[in-house]
Amino acid sequence: MPVLTYVCNNCGGDLTFDPVSQKFTCKFCASSFTQEELETKEPETTKENVEEENVVKNEEELKDECDAALFTCPSCGAEIVTDNTTAATFCYYCQNPVVLTGRLDGKFMPNRLIPFKFNRDTAIQKFLAWTKKKFFLPKDFFSKTSIDKLTGVYFPYWIIDADTKSNLTAEGHVVRTWTSGDTRYTETKVYNLERGGDIHLEDIIKTGLKKANKRLVESVQPFNEQELTPFSMTYLSGFQAEKRDIERGELEQEVSNDIQKFSQALLLETTKEFSNVSTTYFNADVTNAAWEYGLLPVWTMTYKYKGEMYYYAMNGQTGKTCGKLPVDMPKLLKVAGLVSAGLCAILALGGYFIV
Repeated sequence: MPVLTYVCNNCGGDLTFDPVSQKFTCKFCASSFTQEELETKEPETTKENVEEENVVKNEEELKDECDAALFTCPSCGAEIVTDNTTAATFCYYCQNPVVLTGRLDGKFMPNRLIPFKFNRDTAIQKFLAWTKKKFFLPKDFFSKTSIDKLTGVYFPYWIIDADTKSNLTAEGHVVRTWTSGDTRYTETKVYNLERGGDIHLEDIIKTGLKKANKRLVESVQPFNEQELTPFSMTYLSGFQAEKRDIERGELEQEVSNDIQKFSQALLLETTKEFSNVSTTYFNADVTNAAWEYGLLPVWTMTYKYKGEMYYYAMNGQTGKTCGKLPVDMPKLLKVAGLVSAGLCAILALGGYFIV
């Protein structure tokens, strides 16, 4: 399989994308290059020997046997196995960043992507700050080894814009109360409400990867889609990337349901002056829908604690975090006991004063 690396014009070292400077930097000579400068230079490509006798296992054979693929590291020559959705990764032996060019060709070529906005050191700081807020987190929960597993991954997403012609009828109440003398009066008027119009929905985002933890990668939304930029392979250097394995047809019903839900919610927003609003009819006809395939940045980490797997994700653009954490049960029970004892003391003290 062809693999691709970007090298420094000055010393020939590997280039990786730096989220802080939004440039491509060399860790050996500290040179940096813009996207425009890299586009004028061809990346280095290493091709597998296509002769069958020299290939240990070709991609199709591996795909049939273990849903994996083989590539050769252009830096150290090691043979690395990846699964069939991986589009960018590191060599496990020399840590050279490589892009598997064939994975994102043709229909799998993303339209746009959002580059990472902060680097790994900042991501680790944000992770540690997040855990410090978790009072019941066990002290021995994570170590430097587990933190070192924090990885920047471009996940595949479908990004959908849609136009609808929507109509809604509902029943709403207007309640008025007043007092005359010693009598309090209540008047309730019931209204038949009609709402309708053309609605434009933007950036409905759905994950395009089956193996991803759907709840996790969707919980770090929203992304600021104003920062979507035309796709370029160069942004993948220094990060992992996945290609989609969920096609549009598999998501159309789910997206259709979301369009209906969002359109109805927008129309109901115009009925806030009424109380007890109940919808009696709603319909949204989709007049246009545009689907784009994009890569969005997420910092992820998986760790094992006392035999159970825990997952963590952070939006690589906004820093929004989501994850599953263990609970220090002895600490929780101790605090619960103190709270209970405190409540009993307060009640007893209150009783004493009442008596």
